[in-house]
Amino acid sequence: MRLGLISDIHGNLLALDAVLDELNEAGVDRLVCLGDVAAGPEPRETIERLREVGCPVVRGNWDTWVLEGVPPLQLQAGPKLRDQGDWSGAQLTEPDKAFLRELQSQLELDLGGTKVLCVHGSPRSVLEDIHATTSDEELAQMFNGTRPAVLAAGHTHVQLARLHGSTLIVNPGSVGLPFNSWPPNGAVRMSPWAEYAILTVEDGCISTELRRAPYDVAALLNVARESGMPHPDWWGEQWLEPVRT
Repeated sequence: MRLGLISDIHGNLLALDAVLDELNEAGVDRLVCLGDVAAGPEPRETIERLREVGCPVVRGNWDTWVLEGVPPLQLQAGPKLRDQGDWSGAQLTEPDKAFLRELQSQLELDLGGTKVLCVHGSPRSVLEDIHATTSDEELAQMFNGTRPAVLAAGHTHVQLARLHGSTLIVNPGSVGLPFNSWPPNGAVRMSPWAEYAILTVEDGCISTELRRAPYDVAALLNVARESGMPHPDWWGEQWLEPVRT
């Protein structure tokens, strides 16, 4: 049994389509999205693609913010991100908004007899980050009494596979805005690819693959400039150049 994991699409339809193509070739049995789908240059189109795919989607913090307004963000780029999030919300139709309102904060899957708990941040909060450096003591509190065989979580935009006790924690990274590194000072740089993961359960053994899908980032930046999204030039400057060989 193979489960595709995607997260943090952020209105990047080009990246989502690249990942969906690779997942189709890989032949996964199921697919789940861990939230933050629409805040970006193509919010309506991204929601429409997820509807077409028909996979379950967990609610992320930006999924709430594009509906209710983006709160003040304690980041250097906070004002620009708020402008972009509020613009994304203004593009949504009523069916789009209904799609986001109906998302649940957690989803539990049975993958060949293996319990997989899917969240956006942590089992305790949509806004909590799980990192490679998060202590076991902190994780125990974040797990909030749950003990799944696998915890699938997004939110950080950084890929991760680590153990906490008997639980495998998997973060597929970000489809639409993969961070080149975790930015403790608020300085964000995006990697020029899309990220996802495949979780496999076979004969009682659990394994995960953290994957990257190439796509045309230059085309994405053109889409952003033409979309009407605020601050497209600043947004484009955050992307690292692909390595040429």
